Amino acid sequence: MKKPALLPAHTAENVYYFNSYKPDAAFDFGFDLKTFLPPVPTAETPIIFLCIGTDRSTGDSLGPLIGYKLAKLCFPGTVIYGTLGNPVHALNLRKVCSHIQNTYRSPYIVAIDASLGSRNHIGYITLSTAPLQPGLGVKKNLPKVGDLAITGIVNQAKSGDSYMLQSTRLSTVMNMADCIVKGIRMALLTM
Repeated sequence: MKKPALLPAHTAENVYYFNSYKPDAAFDFGFDLKTFLPPVPTAETPIIFLCIGTDRSTGDSLGPLIGYKLAKLCFPGTVIYGTLGNPVHALNLRKVCSHIQNTYRSPYIVAIDASLGSRNHIGYITLSTAPLQPGLGVKKNLPKVGDLAITGIVNQAKSGDSYMLQSTRLSTVMNMADCIVKGIRMALLTM
């Protein structure tokens, strides 16, 4: 499902929305994700899943939860950065991005993060063909990252945005994490 509205985390108009509560959401998301991934990832040109966030805030834990779940799957030609045990967040994002660029010849980076949006989009997953601007929803100035961006809209954007991340329901985050991981798994298994 494509909608023209932008979310705070995205910088381009090509944003696709998936309602994580629909039974076929993981399939639809995985099908669309596959169309954007490079066909044959290798050790030198891997698909890197850059899962951004922290385990210290429920709403911002989406990325590390996804990284934790993906790390258990071990797909050839893929690398995971950002897990519950070793998160990628505002304080180390630049260092991790520098490491990735210095380690791999031509990585394809899929940036994954939580975002804030409109109330009627809470629980939606977005897929964008533009880099992700982490921290934009909470007014942080971080570098744009990724060749492709995945976000989960965990709560409503309004004043006191950092409070909105803290007060996010864990069930919302877990539902989206499961849906995103199932979609990624499907996309990688059918490559």
